[in-house]
Amino acid sequence: MMPRFGFIHDKLEIKFLILYILTRAVEPLDFPTLTDLTLCDEGVDYFQYVEALAELVKTDHLQQTEGDRYTITEKGIKNGAICESSLPYSVRMHADHELSLLNARLRRNAQVKSTRIPRPDSGFTVRLSLDDDFENIMTLDLLAPNEAQAQRLEDNFRRHPEKIYNAIMKAVLDNYQEMGRSTEKETN
Repeated sequence: MMPRFGFIHDKLEIKFLILYILTRAVEPLDFPTLTDLTLCDEGVDYFQYVEALAELVKTDHLQQTEGDRYTITEKGIKNGAICESSLPYSVRMHADHELSLLNARLRRNAQVKSTRIPRPDSGFTVRLSLDDDFENIMTLDLLAPNEAQAQRLEDNFRRHPEKIYNAIMKAVLDNYQEMGRSTEKETN
């Protein structure tokens, strides 16, 4: 067996790392994402990681939700807080960096939503919504005559929600200003 380099070498340390990660994740994580974050140290053995994860679920430190996502329980938070200082500083810093990137992406995905609703006659209603950190700032329903166009509307909105929001605001405000000016001219 080849020696592993890194700071984490046994299953108990892997458990501490999993608890550390899930305590700081803004939402439950799926298996591939949690795996990527946990394998941040070269010393982590994949098979020990899988065993550690299963044991944490079995001992009620973690809960596996529908859709195979993992979330930390109160027991996991409490025990993880006690043990997190035993994780090497460099591993915690690396995990924190990766988590900050992931959490930003997860928050962003939670703020930009799209759904496709089949219409009884034909086509789809594509509902696009944009939230800030506190509430919904825009919801827009559009008719798409076919699934390809519905998909294109959703994809474009997910890639450029702020540009689309700003363009809509500009169009609505510009139209109101022009309408107000023409009404004023007609009355004078």
